[in-house]
Amino acid sequence: MFPDLERLIRLQQLDDAASETTRVVEAIPSRIEALDAQLTADAAAVDDANTRLSEKKSERAAVEKTLAAVQTRLSRFREQLMAVKTNKEYTAMQHEIATAEADVQERENTILEHMLELDDLAAAVTAADVALAGSRAGIERTKAALQTERGELERALASTARKRTTLTETIGAPAQALFKRISNQRQGIAVVEARDGLCTLCNVRLRPQIFNQVLLNTELIQCDSCNRILYHSPNAKSAA
Repeated sequence: MFPDLERLIRLQQLDDAASETTRVVEAIPSRIEALDAQLTADAAAVDDANTRLSEKKSERAAVEKTLAAVQTRLSRFREQLMAVKTNKEYTAMQHEIATAEADVQERENTILEHMLELDDLAAAVTAADVALAGSRAGIERTKAALQTERGELERALASTARKRTTLTETIGAPAQALFKRISNQRQGIAVVEARDGLCTLCNVRLRPQIFNQVLLNTELIQCDSCNRILYHSPNAKSAA
């Protein structure tokens, strides 16, 4: 294989690796933001559960206050019943007592319902607290792992950059210039494989004469369509 072509292939591999590593590194902050957003949502769930529990307690307290007032009124009616002098007054007082007793029963039933709801809400608060604790621990572990991963990837990028510098020094100036120009014009991809008579990137069929030249790997040949440098890999499997 033509030495400069072989080195350009390796240079493209280094650039591809650096590009992918950079993509992963640049995605880490957004991944951390997503974790923080999840933690915020879990904390909000705890706050919401506590708020609903607090509101239900306030509702129960209000009903208990009303119940106490009704019970006081009922006691007063019963005392007054002993002092009535006519049947009409007695009947009226009995009606007031019956109404108050019904009111007491209704308030007591409401309080019982609130007790059951409070049990459920307290259980929901406990579950939300447990979920938040687990989420926080898991997220902190994941964030620590991401920070470790970022450090490793940044070291890999530095190593790739050093290898690229060393490799570039061995490539002829014309080949370097061609690679750089194509890379700048084609989103960082300057060298691609030709297989089965096609450029594997733009999928345009090559002229038979051009493809036969590419098969030799003895010179820098560009795709007529995308202008990228082509090479042939003898070990590549045919698409057929």
